[in-house]
Amino acid sequence: MEGFFTILIIIALALTLLVLFVGIGAFALGGKFNAKYSNKLMRARVLMQGIAIILFAVLMLLSGK
Repeated sequence: MEGFFTILIIIALALTLLVLFVGIGAFALGGKFNAKYSNKLMRARVLMQGIAIILFAVLMLLSGK
């Protein structure tokens, strides 16, 4: 079970990085894409970070540490 949560945490962290880099790229390029999606990308990043933290907390509770 702990291995499952570890894999989920890695996936959540990878998705967080992906959303972060897409947001940074959009900000750097500017234009219509940035104007349309910058706020949505920031919200998605915060959501992914929250999911990663919750999964980490569940993993710690399950492992008893």
